[in-house]
Amino acid sequence: MRPKIIPVVMCEGAGIGLWPVSRNTMPKQFIPLFGRDSAFQRTAKLLSDAPVFDRLIVVASTEHRFTVADQLQEIGVKAEIVVEPVCRGSASAVAIAAELGLARDDAALVGVFAADHVVQDGRLFVETCTRAAAVAVQGGIVTIGIPPAYPATSYGYIRPGSEITGGAHQVEAFVEASDAVQAARYLADGYLWDSGNLIFDAATMRAELEAFASDVMVSVGEAVAKGGHELGFLTLEPRAFAKTPKVSITAVMEQTQKASVIAGQFGWSDVGCWSAVWELSKKGVNGNVVEGRGYVFDGANNLLRSEDALLTVVGVDDIAVIATRDSILVVPKAMAGKVTDVVALLTANGEPEAGSHREIHRPWGKYLSIDLDTRHQVKRITVKPGGVLSLQKHYHRAEHWVVVRGTAEVTRDDETIIVHENESIYLPIGCVHRMANPGKIPLDIIEVQVGSYLGEDDIIRIEDIYKRC
Repeated sequence: MRPKIIPVVMCEGAGIGLWPVSRNTMPKQFIPLFGRDSAFQRTAKLLSDAPVFDRLIVVASTEHRFTVADQLQEIGVKAEIVVEPVCRGSASAVAIAAELGLARDDAALVGVFAADHVVQDGRLFVETCTRAAAVAVQGGIVTIGIPPAYPATSYGYIRPGSEITGGAHQVEAFVEASDAVQAARYLADGYLWDSGNLIFDAATMRAELEAFASDVMVSVGEAVAKGGHELGFLTLEPRAFAKTPKVSITAVMEQTQKASVIAGQFGWSDVGCWSAVWELSKKGVNGNVVEGRGYVFDGANNLLRSEDALLTVVGVDDIAVIATRDSILVVPKAMAGKVTDVVALLTANGEPEAGSHREIHRPWGKYLSIDLDTRHQVKRITVKPGGVLSLQKHYHRAEHWVVVRGTAEVTRDDETIIVHENESIYLPIGCVHRMANPGKIPLDIIEVQVGSYLGEDDIIRIEDIYKRC
């Protein structure tokens, strides 16, 4: 009996093509773009098909590990969450997957999938993975190629060779399209897009990595072997993992003789820009897509997305207007790929909105900066049930907390005070304090900070249940 596929989901990347919604602090894989579930949640559900897939493994960064745990809990999917101390590229990600698979089973079949891709036909996706597994179990490495829908220059291409078995073909080459003319030629010649999804025999993949990226395999093997469990996560040993060179798995796939490709007809997109979001969304009148508060008058094929503001568009076609709490993007859909250049410009100019949202997620919940000036800041803080902020103090600011929903348990120096809805508490400069939510509903606080310096680095953590001290 063939072993089940051990699915490994990689939560890497910032998705800057979907700025300003997707940023480093909350990248696109964790944002609902189509319906209630995020791309990560959709992927996790797909890979929970019990007859085909084994228990899920998710590899996440230190910053996003609690977001992963929260989103899995929301959809009722159990998984082993592995914390990658730093990002070291796709070869290290595949090496992690191989090592974790072999830790479960010497004959493990492993599938590596991106967290931010969208699949339209889940049944065909699972069927394709099953066919790929039938090839991989014979000691192979199978990549899933996508029949091109248009001559894209942003994707890598695979040139399939002779058929092996079950619709799988040998890989003759991995190539890039330098321009639209070359991409059109690849499309006409039957090339496939490289989706980056891999299914492989774990022992074979380890051997190929040892042959063609030995430094990666050595450091990853050490980091996995010396890793430890904490707060429900498996954390790879940081010093060993930091030695891992940045190598693309494509560099290995170009050299191995074990690679084959299977075409996936399940409707795939990496949702790399706002034009892709429009294409995948349900269209309204005149082809317009509106998420949030928005209206289009005398216009067609537009995408409007707003978190708070009311958007109105008059007399224009084929544009995307994206409004968050702190940024607005207006771009013709045909030029949506240029958004990454805009983010690079913002980053170079030191604009904090390039990488950070105004709403910041923390292990205990989240906070939103509502108003900021030189000597005051107002935040809305939400603490999930059971959440506990760190025991901390500030040298430069005092804080006032007003409870607007729920009940807060506040530590202030030697006191423990219960603060109910519509009550407040004052925390003077230098006092040692902490807030917890002992209740069963979210706790909402309005925090007013007053002082000479309001930066987050004036948080002096003394004790933290989330091990951030």
